[in-house]
Amino acid sequence: MMNVKYTLTLPGAKAPEYATAGAAAADLFAVLDAPLTVPPRGRVLVPTGVAIQLPGPEYVALVCARSGLAVKRGLTLSNGVGVIDSDYRGAIQVGLVNLSDTPCTLEPGERVAQLMVMPVARCAFTFAQALDETERGEGGFGSTGRL
Repeated sequence: MMNVKYTLTLPGAKAPEYATAGAAAADLFAVLDAPLTVPPRGRVLVPTGVAIQLPGPEYVALVCARSGLAVKRGLTLSNGVGVIDSDYRGAIQVGLVNLSDTPCTLEPGERVAQLMVMPVARCAFTFAQALDETERGEGGFGSTGRL
């Protein structure tokens, strides 16, 4: 098991926590002084009060949406997936957007995102005059079936 060091940067912050033994990502919790209401189509930046230290540049931490918040309440990440680079030492914040037509209220201590640590494949980018042909070619955006 990999060790990821963390610090708590705000009073009331909680360590990332796996909800079950089979969970692939650890929950991140909102550090709020009071409930926070996100208006329809509105965006907020939610502090977690957690800063991490990854083992090295061969790892990245990804901040992912919680499916329950997204499907049931319309709250998802405003940037799709958050990328925490190995050399970042600041506190993790979660950008959320309310995609629903109704206001959504977050409670202090509520789970707002998931943190997943993954290996990184560093690449050497090499310019080429042409790329190898494939069956798919340049087809995209639904070219292999339904969108």
